Amino acid sequence: MTDAELRDPALSTPGLARRMAAFVYEGVLLFGVLFVAGYLYSALTQQRHALQGQAGLQAFVFVVLAIYFVVFWTRGGQTVAMKAWHVRVVTADGRPLSQARALARYLASWIWFVPALAAAWLGRLHRPFEIYGLMIVGVVAYALLSFAHPQRQFWHDVLCGTRLVTWRPVKVGRAQSAA
Repeated sequence: MTDAELRDPALSTPGLARRMAAFVYEGVLLFGVLFVAGYLYSALTQQRHALQGQAGLQAFVFVVLAIYFVVFWTRGGQTVAMKAWHVRVVTADGRPLSQARALARYLASWIWFVPALAAAWLGRLHRPFEIYGLMIVGVVAYALLSFAHPQRQFWHDVLCGTRLVTWRPVKVGRAQSAA
């Protein structure tokens, strides 16, 4: 147990299954965010072909994702998916994230995908099932690496001085709400 957990037992690490469920749910939500972002980009740039302006679209999506995560992580420590699964990101000592730390976490979290994407690029893989298969293997391998950490944290969190904790909303009773 860390010092923060000893001071506040509410800062316990959620199980890997719950963190991965939030990860998958986040992917579903981000599909919508990226769909809107892609439409906005194509409307603003008058893009007529999917490969036209591909690098610009990728940079735009990267920035949109950064804004999404930094805003949510610095204002409450939870994205919508994290709220649904009662997971919150805090600093190693249990405080809210600053914008700089949230941005560092966002950049470091690309470790989930970069090795698989680099392997696909180096292997000249182009078929979607090959690339997605490689990404699934990479995500599972990275998730399992959390078992090598004493508090079961993901390694990008350790690098950034952040951690995922269980966070349940405080229920207000009738007596308290009537006051």
